[in-house]
Amino acid sequence: MQATRSELRIKIMTILYQIEIYKTGKIPYDVDACIKENTSIDNEFVKEVVYGVNTYYEELSEEANKYLDGWRIDRLDKTGASVLRMALYELKYMDTPRIVVINEAIELAKKYSDEPVRKMINAVLDKYIKDHE
Repeated sequence: MQATRSELRIKIMTILYQIEIYKTGKIPYDVDACIKENTSIDNEFVKEVVYGVNTYYEELSEEANKYLDGWRIDRLDKTGASVLRMALYELKYMDTPRIVVINEAIELAKKYSDEPVRKMINAVLDKYIKDHE
């Protein structure tokens, strides 16, 4: 059975979270191994977003920081930060409709982060879109 994009985004968030834990703990990791540990399917969307977020990690973090009033992305919980970087990557480098990116990010944040983080993610994405129209 084919996984939906929503289901794939949960996998991506989990993979990005795991990589973040490895980075924080200075634990060596292999991106392909992290992908294989978290999904039983070989999916190009998953690979593109995971590799894209890792490739543009600093750039995405700086972009988020521009819109986080008085905060920095590294102050968010790792799950919320992963959701935000993933959404910014999709907005910046993929053709996913903006409304889909925002809705998916907010739904993930509702499930896996607390309300203040969800509100920050929503505000950052909203400001980013307004600046890039």
